[in-house]
This record gives sequence, structure tokens and C-alpha cells, in this order.
Amino acid sequence: MKTVLTILAITFGVFALYFKIGLIVPASKGETVAMESHKLRELALSRGLKPVPASWEEAKSAVYNPQNTITPKKVALGKSLYFDTLLSSDGTVSCATCHIIDDGGDDNLPTAVGVHGMKNPSHLNSPTVLNAALAKRQFWDGRSPDVEDQAKGPIQAPFEMDMTPKEVVERVSADPGYKRGFAEVFPDEGVTFDTVTKAIAAYERTLLTRGAFDLFLDGDDDAISDKAKKGLYLFIRLGCKGCHTGMSVGGQSLQRFPLRRYNSILSPESRLVNGKRYFVGFNWQKISAEEPFPFPDTGGFHGRNGQFLFRVPILRNVTRTAPYFHNGSVKRIEDAVKIMARHQLGLLLSDEQVEEIVAFLKTLEGEPVKYDISDRGYRE
Repeated sequence: MKTVLTILAITFGVFALYFKIGLIVPASKGETVAMESHKLRELALSRGLKPVPASWEEAKSAVYNPQNTITPKKVALGKSLYFDTLLSSDGTVSCATCHIIDDGGDDNLPTAVGVHGMKNPSHLNSPTVLNAALAKRQFWDGRSPDVEDQAKGPIQAPFEMDMTPKEVVERVSADPGYKRGFAEVFPDEGVTFDTVTKAIAAYERTLLTRGAFDLFLDGDDDAISDKAKKGLYLFIRLGCKGCHTGMSVGGQSLQRFPLRRYNSILSPESRLVNGKRYFVGFNWQKISAEEPFPFPDTGGFHGRNGQFLFRVPILRNVTRTAPYFHNGSVKRIEDAVKIMARHQLGLLLSDEQVEEIVAFLKTLEGEPVKYDISDRGYRE
């Protein structure tokens, strides 16, 4: 009898300890349901989450670059260049090849594929171009300060578009439509590598998306579901918003990943009975200690200067940009949420919590806002 009581005491002690130190976070049903929509909205806004403006008059200040002012004609010129395979050595790849505007702003491939079918040597996943102008750094290691500088990289990379600045200038200058366009938009400079990438960046700066989350932040209580509201509350309460913040919900800083590594971890086990989930105990879940990440180290890319510092991904449209992480090793958004909770926050989330957070992330889906900017092209 004494042995049985000892075992029970240890079991309940471990259970209580894990709840206390936060490795298992209760679903907080009553807490999230009780919070009224306007209070949740105020909480989100107070924690740095912001809606994308519906009007260009408001939006342009968020993407303003004094070194590359935005005009309708410059945007139209940049849009033509963005979709033009003329900027790749074999004429098969454009910016839009890896950054599909109508499909989340990426290519949904584990790694980018460039000219002659070449894959990124570090097996890097293409980040979304949508809302990228809101980020403070570009690329997975944050090496570029803005989209103007970022645009120069893929064009010159031998495994992407494989062009030299001189070749770019020669090709663009040889096209009559582009020649007229650059004379009009850049009368003092004409066609240079800098003006080509400035035009592309001007177009990219208009690619801001709005969706249900923005409507909710703007005051529409019914724009997102109760499940998504619970997910938003968890997103804030658990600390996700600490890195995924701002209008872009990410892209504002470089952070170490992973912060925590585990050889094994005590994981809660539950069972679904008649539609209800019941806790039945704990199991040790084994995690490989051989990999630096909680997924295969495909490509061997370890962030900035090999120090495991990565630009925090933009979460807008994240549910449309699978696979996930820098090397595209994780296929499901649910698994990505679990990995981030465990290895960044030290938390084990329940299936219900993961579903709620994913429901919130789906409210971040949105289409590029059709701002009042001309989209006339220049190519003949």
C-alpha cells in the first residue's frame, strides 16, 4: 500500500511540477472565452500587433524609403521587371518564379530552384515577398537591410538568375519599352543595375496584404472565429508575439534558433473518447541529439556567421507558405508551431492549443491590397 501511495504521489508531483514550470500549458478555455473581443483587440494592439492599412495614403508611410521614393510609373516599371525572365541568364527564371504573388509570395518548395534547374546549395527555403518591405532585415541571415539591396542578390547568384550587373544593363537597355520607361522614371540615371533593382523594390513595397486579422484589429468583432481568438490570446500570452510582432508579424529582428535542445522530453499522452480528449499519463519522447535542429540539418546552413542567428520569419500568409523553416524540412504548420513552442519557449502544447494557434495564423492570410497605383507595364 505504501509503495502504491508513493508511486501516486510521485506521479501527481511530476504532473503538478510540469504545469507549474510551464512545460505543459493549460488550454485556458475560460480565460480566453471570458475575454471580450474589444479587450483582446486592445491587448493585441498594445503588444505591437498592427493592421495593414487599407489605403495607400496610410500604407506608404510604413514602407517609405527616402532613397527610393514610390511613384505609379516606377511601380509599373518594377512590376514588369519582376515578372520578366529576361533578367536570368537562360531566360527561364524571374523574381516571380520563386516568389509567386498569388500563392503566398513563395514557391512552396523545400529549396529554391534557379537557372538550369539548379538548387540552392544551402538548401534554403524561399521566404515570402509579400509584406517583405515591412521587415527590418532580408534573407534568412538578415544580411540585407532592405528590399532594394535584397533584389541584387538573386539576380547575381549563379544558382538563381546567374547574371552580372553589366549583363542586366545590356539586356534591359536593348528593350525599347524598358529604355523609354527608365528614361521617364530615372531621367538622370537611365538604366543601371541600381535603378533596375530600385524599380523592382518599388513594386515589392506595394505588396502588402490584408485579411481577417486586419478587419478584427480595425474593429470587426466577427471577422475571426472564437477559436482564432483563443489562438490569438495564446499567441500573446505564451510569448510568440515577442519576436513575431509589428505590422508584418515578424521580420523585425534576428533571433537564435533553437534556444533549447532536448535529447528526450516528458510528453503528455491523451486519448480521444466519444469526442472528448482525456489525459492518460506521460511518455518519454526521444529527440535526436545528433542534429543541431529539431529536424534534419539539410544544407548545413546555421544562420548568420554560423551562429544559429536567423531572421524571424514573417507570419502573414504563413499557412500558405509550407514547407517551413530555413531548409523546408517541416511540412505541416501544426508541427512548426509545436517545434517553436518547445524549442524557443520551452513549452509542450496540447493538440487543442495547437489547433487554436493555427486557427489564428489562418486569419493572417490575405491578398495583396489593390492600392490606387497604376499597374501599366512597359514591355512591347
